[in-house]
Amino acid sequence: MPQTSIYIAWDKKKEACLKIPLNMATNIYYLLPNFGFLLLAALMIFTQHSSCNHVGVSEDGYLETLVESSGSEDPLPYSTRNYGINHDFGDDEWKMVGKKGKQFIVNDQPFYVNGFNTYWLMVLAADQSTRGKVTELFQQASSVGLTVCRTWAFNDGQWRALQKSPSVYDEEVFKALDFVVSEAKKHKIRLILPLVNNWDAYGGKAQYVKWGKDAGLNLTSNDDFFSNPTLKSYYKAHVKTVLTRVNTLTNVSYKDDPTIFAWELMNEPRCESDPSGNKLQAWIQEMAVYVKSIDPNHLLEIGVEGFYGPSKPDRVQFNPNTYAQQVGTDFIRNHQALGVDFASVHIYADSWISQSISDAHIQFVKSWMQAHIEDAETLGMPVVFGEFGVSAKDGGYNSSFRDTFISTVYKTVLDSTRKGGSGSGTFVWQLFPEGTDYMDDGYAIVLSRSPSTSNIISLQSTRLMIFNSLCSWNCRWSCRKKNALHHFLFPDE
Repeated sequence: MPQTSIYIAWDKKKEACLKIPLNMATNIYYLLPNFGFLLLAALMIFTQHSSCNHVGVSEDGYLETLVESSGSEDPLPYSTRNYGINHDFGDDEWKMVGKKGKQFIVNDQPFYVNGFNTYWLMVLAADQSTRGKVTELFQQASSVGLTVCRTWAFNDGQWRALQKSPSVYDEEVFKALDFVVSEAKKHKIRLILPLVNNWDAYGGKAQYVKWGKDAGLNLTSNDDFFSNPTLKSYYKAHVKTVLTRVNTLTNVSYKDDPTIFAWELMNEPRCESDPSGNKLQAWIQEMAVYVKSIDPNHLLEIGVEGFYGPSKPDRVQFNPNTYAQQVGTDFIRNHQALGVDFASVHIYADSWISQSISDAHIQFVKSWMQAHIEDAETLGMPVVFGEFGVSAKDGGYNSSFRDTFISTVYKTVLDSTRKGGSGSGTFVWQLFPEGTDYMDDGYAIVLSRSPSTSNIISLQSTRLMIFNSLCSWNCRWSCRKKNALHHFLFPDE
């Protein structure tokens, strides 16, 4: 690999006051956060393969980066791309994520998220023969700049169950979750941890109902999970156990660990027995307040898919189908509950519209995302698109369409980011390490096998890192002339 260097010049003569190898540039980004433009220079080599690029960024003077390369066909191959995230930062620099209005913040600076889902990390970590896959996944995610992972903090009554019965836990599985949290921190990846499933996989609300029936309760529906006092007490006990858990590897309680980005009440809650939404709304309000009573510092989200309900009949036009209005969720009303800090939305055009690939999927993505970004701005909170993807099992599937789909999601949220809007993050479903194909639900992305998808993810990470850095300068984009940096961030303009 040829030696590539970056020059930094402070005057219009482009006289270099600093010359560094490219492989040091990403380290400097984290040592000097205001120099986020170094990542831009590195990526411009990767995307344009040009022999010389420069970027002007005006502040009080003239700041410019020059990039010189000897013309390698792939100067930043997958195996060597590094965003500097693997460094062992001190605890003083690893702070809790908070929010200010419509934006996430860390240390009072913006924190825009490029994230991913890999829900089964705890189960893999519970087996010593597969535990290394957790480390491998975090290494690969870090290499393309992903900063937050969404993974389950539950497994109720199933194989390798965390919670074997109400308030009875398998300590070895809990230690596996400890490992996931500890390993995430080593790679500077934060975690969103959902606390129960709506679906039967990993137990879910159906398992809680089964436990209730085993205890002699008269239950008639899985939706009794949301209203029966005993079942609610089971859930609250689990919440308390997880939040107050002291990690056996770090000796830090979960509720005090900045590695945890947020808690999620439930993965994709639905209450079809009550289309009015009242039953689910009451549960959300009760549980949000309960979580905050134990842990007032971490952010909290619900985990809903984003369907509009009866409280805002003018918004149901954005639902993917008429059935979506009947599942007991109500996006705007749900997110008005006290204690909920940010909104979550999922995007599954291939499940909700049709299982055959079509341009209608792309159009749906745009309208669905824009509607929720607008509503989040009215609510005064950030919104993340917590799951999105394209299944290889879809009719007419091809990797090119998947790349277009992912790029559309990224561009839509970036359009909000540039305006200081509520669009604050995305989480692709889902990232896989090599050798775990047996877990594939059709949506798996193995970065080493998917160079084009990997490059798209990497590009989005870089753009968001630049935003996070430039925003710390209190930049005002509307006051700037369109320069190379602007065109890099907004290539369609």
